Amino acid sequence: MTRLAEQAGGIAEGNVPNAPRAARRGTGNRPLWPLAPFAAAGVALLALPVLGLVVRAPWLRMPELLRSEGAVEALRLSLVCSVSATVVSVVLGVPLAWVLAHGRGAWVGLLRGVVTLPLVLPPVVGGIALLLTFGRNGLLGRWLYEATGYALPFTTAGVVVAETFVAMPFLVVTVESAFRSADAGLEEAAATLGASRLTALRTVTVPLLLPSLGAGVVLTWARALGEFGATITFAGNLPGTTQTLPLQVYGLLESGDLDGAVGMSLVLVVVALGVLLLLRDRWLRPGGIGGGLA
Repeated sequence: MTRLAEQAGGIAEGNVPNAPRAARRGTGNRPLWPLAPFAAAGVALLALPVLGLVVRAPWLRMPELLRSEGAVEALRLSLVCSVSATVVSVVLGVPLAWVLAHGRGAWVGLLRGVVTLPLVLPPVVGGIALLLTFGRNGLLGRWLYEATGYALPFTTAGVVVAETFVAMPFLVVTVESAFRSADAGLEEAAATLGASRLTALRTVTVPLLLPSLGAGVVLTWARALGEFGATITFAGNLPGTTQTLPLQVYGLLESGDLDGAVGMSLVLVVVALGVLLLLRDRWLRPGGIGGGLA
């Protein structure tokens, strides 16, 4: 029995004694060269547009563009709204991820579908849905306006709501995956020592989730920072109030200021690249956060 166990362990580790030498060298890992032209075309399709931005960028005017009043105000508003949307996503999304990870029944699948819908929903459709819900005559907005006289659309708070709507699913799916992979035996051990369910969650599970939570927070913030479609539909493009950096890029392009639009676009490209570099060990490898999104 011991010898059989040793052989099984050797097979699990890939040490098959009678396997062909070519197979042990990993024949399946050799490049399939007929696919190389298609792979190269895919890389070109993704990389050349970014290269075009870099080549066309008005480098000599970049300091002037970044110091302009409109750019500074749009960047300030983008940071305020994206950070606020990230905080709201953490407060609401982490409990939601726990429910999805530990819930049972058909309703959990339905709830997960609702939560992840903004990931595939066209942003402009999301903006219309927000408008019909929180607008002055919307399902909830009507009651809010009648009670307080406050209308959420075309306000800074409306930008935060739109960014939270499109960005929070990234946090939920990332943290839910971490909840599912957490060792439930540790919580059970804490329970045998007298810890309540909430105490075990706070002192045992949450510390184990911090890396995934941090990655989800960064992804959520980056998505909120780059949000455009739902924001312009629900909150408009009002300088100083709702005009975030992506909306300013659109405004500059509409006004014919191509250099300004390219310059501000580069700021967003640098932010996105920084996020990918920050998450390279969790995103740019097989089984990273992308596995949780699947």
